[in-house]
Amino acid sequence: MSNKQAKTPHIALISSTLDMSFMKVAFEKSALDVRLSIYPDEDFHAADVAVAWNAPHGVMASMPNLKLVHSIGAGLDNIFADPHLPDVPVCRVVDSEHALGMAEYAIWSVLLFHREMDRHLQNVAERRWERPDQISARDYTVGILGFGTIGLTVAKSLRAMNYNVRGWARSPKEEAGITTYSGADQLTEFLSGCDVLICLLPLTAATRGIIDADLLSQLPRGAALVNMGRGEHLVEADLLAAIDSGHLRGAVLDVFQKEPLAKDSPLWDHPKVFVTPHIASMPNPKDVASQIFENATRILNDLEPLNPGDRNSGY
Repeated sequence: MSNKQAKTPHIALISSTLDMSFMKVAFEKSALDVRLSIYPDEDFHAADVAVAWNAPHGVMASMPNLKLVHSIGAGLDNIFADPHLPDVPVCRVVDSEHALGMAEYAIWSVLLFHREMDRHLQNVAERRWERPDQISARDYTVGILGFGTIGLTVAKSLRAMNYNVRGWARSPKEEAGITTYSGADQLTEFLSGCDVLICLLPLTAATRGIIDADLLSQLPRGAALVNMGRGEHLVEADLLAAIDSGHLRGAVLDVFQKEPLAKDSPLWDHPKVFVTPHIASMPNPKDVASQIFENATRILNDLEPLNPGDRNSGY
């Protein structure tokens, strides 16, 4: 794209849950030619671009010059949730390093259960010496619920470690060496063979609350859950009931319905639940700033932005 710009982009950083000053620092360190405002600074209304994460509903509708809404990550559900969202393009960040970070977290989570590190950690706390039989990776099945770009990266990384990997998506997909399933009619078959289920779904009306008692009951007894998608995918009470009944061995949770996780949440203290604070992978802020700047300048030069979302699908 030509470096010629119609004007310097005015970008407003907007969130109700996150201190967006880190993005201001990223723009400044990148020496990008932008004008920045942080909501609720008085001049944010005049911005051309809203960089949003859980923006207060209706705020972007109050911006008369708005031409683009941009997420600071891959997820767009928090933006599309605004019932007053203006009719402008909505774009995501696409970051290959982010996908690799997600794969690293998934590998750690799978090893925790496959190599029974959850059991060994408990044994250490109780000073118990126990050496269970080891299962080969090729005899251990990992299911990826949500087989998009990140799901595929995670699946390939696990397959490279000789795990038996299967993936499920809304529509049919094919990938060498990975068994794939699609649609509601193949979900039960997909779930029935998972030793570990990793959720990487986008959050939509159809996927909200999808990991409930019914879905968990379709996993084999002794299976484990890893939620790296969105906290709203999981019915937390149903998960705890499935673990306490002995149907599931445990869970790794990186995302939650409300973040930060409330101090009185039973998830913190459950001995078979491993909690991390939404850190599975975080894009480099300078890379995020660069992508936002690229799309801002494209929009101001009447060009199509990169990596737009789809309001109909919700992602």
